[in-house]
Amino acid sequence: MSAVVDQNTCNGCKACVDICPVEAITMQNEKALIDAEKCTDCEACVGECPVEAISM
Repeated sequence: MSAVVDQNTCNGCKACVDICPVEAITMQNEKALIDAEKCTDCEACVGECPVEAISM
């Protein structure tokens, strides 16, 4: 199961975009969006998000 972003919590800081080793995260409408096809479940973004908007 890939990571999921809570769009209501995401503050658009892009920390997850910078940390993702497979470039599975992009920004859409100033919020993070994770491509489930590219996500490798490494959880790097989960620990990097300052507002805990990403979960597995």
